[in-house]
Amino acid sequence: MLLAYRDDPSFFAVGQALGVHHQTVQRCIARAVAYGAIAALDDRPRPGKEPTITAEARAWLVSLACRKAKDLGYPHELWTTRLLARHARDHGPSAGHACLAKLVQGTVCKILDRQAVKPHKVRYYLERRDPDFDEKMAQVLCVYREVEILKQATAAEQTPNEAVAIVSYDEKTGVQAIATTGPDLPPEPGTYATFARDHEYKRHGTLSLLAGIDLVTGKVHALVKDRHRSREFVEFLKLLDAAYQADTAIKLILDNHSAHISKETRAWLATQPDGRFAFTFTPKHGSWLNLVEGFFSKLARSVLRHIRVTSKQELRERIMAAIDDINQHPVVHSWSYKLSQAA
Repeated sequence: MLLAYRDDPSFFAVGQALGVHHQTVQRCIARAVAYGAIAALDDRPRPGKEPTITAEARAWLVSLACRKAKDLGYPHELWTTRLLARHARDHGPSAGHACLAKLVQGTVCKILDRQAVKPHKVRYYLERRDPDFDEKMAQVLCVYREVEILKQATAAEQTPNEAVAIVSYDEKTGVQAIATTGPDLPPEPGTYATFARDHEYKRHGTLSLLAGIDLVTGKVHALVKDRHRSREFVEFLKLLDAAYQADTAIKLILDNHSAHISKETRAWLATQPDGRFAFTFTPKHGSWLNLVEGFFSKLARSVLRHIRVTSKQELRERIMAAIDDINQHPVVHSWSYKLSQAA
């Protein structure tokens, strides 16, 4: 615009050539004369409208959002933006913020977004409740280090080490035996991309999978039972006892379930030779340290997801068939983090 005016000093002619109003050209030239050519490239700052909601009112609203709605007498546990706007309209003026008398929900959302506050959402955390967490974690990781040593020795000697067996154990409870009420409809190329399933279903109850992975060989030892009490855990220990030679030391990594330390369990262990079984417990809320959890996750995603059966017995048979299939090509699980990284 400035260059065009230099060649043809006519507001009207420059405006026609550039497709703008001649007054726009006039204002641009006036800025260049008053402030210089470079300053004329930008609009001059304007005072703008004074903010309707003061900074103090915004701070009051944000502090209010950081409290629970139930603490202010509402039946709601948390705020909704609509409820927060209503409360601010009702109580803001009496708190000295008359500018909030006509506050609307959309303005509340904008104020909270600028402060990255989301009072309508909950993010869960886990408080560390085991005072000996680090010590117990170190014990588990030391067992994993022993597993690596056993693997290296086995690879060097080309023969399995039968002196020690290390098993990662846990229970997967509440596996549902659910039946369909109508047949599943298969996919049809070009028409239906997925299986179609009736929304209605029938429950037959639940089962518990008791499983342990040999961390050196990858073999899975498993039982499927209706419950997971001490007697079922002892039955699993008997399964391990029969699976290994009599002079093999069996070390288990397991959580703090009551069945693992019950009188019935301890009474059975007392009948075994010294050194036959040794337990290493994960810390409270530290089940993620147990490698068998990854196996359960994979089993849930590959076998149990969307599974439908006609009875609990069919579910039991299919789970054990899956275990047998896994044991055809066992996967050796390894802990891939160092001790300092596990925390």
